[in-house]
Amino acid sequence: MTVDARLEAAQRELAGQVMGRRGVVGTAIGEKGGKPCLKVYVQDKKAGKGLPVKVDGFSVEVEVTGPMRRL
Repeated sequence: MTVDARLEAAQRELAGQVMGRRGVVGTAIGEKGGKPCLKVYVQDKKAGKGLPVKVDGFSVEVEVTGPMRRL
């Protein structure tokens, strides 16, 4: 499995673990320090507590975005 395929699979796994939790508004594939990572977008710092720090060897970065709404 390529890195891209592993990363996409890890992102799907992460989404399955965290979406639906209060304050979690989304997940994505990102980059930190030149390396691929997974991102979890949350409404506030409190919502970021207790989230996984790694999934399938990829680090998970939490980003506070505030609420999101569909346009």
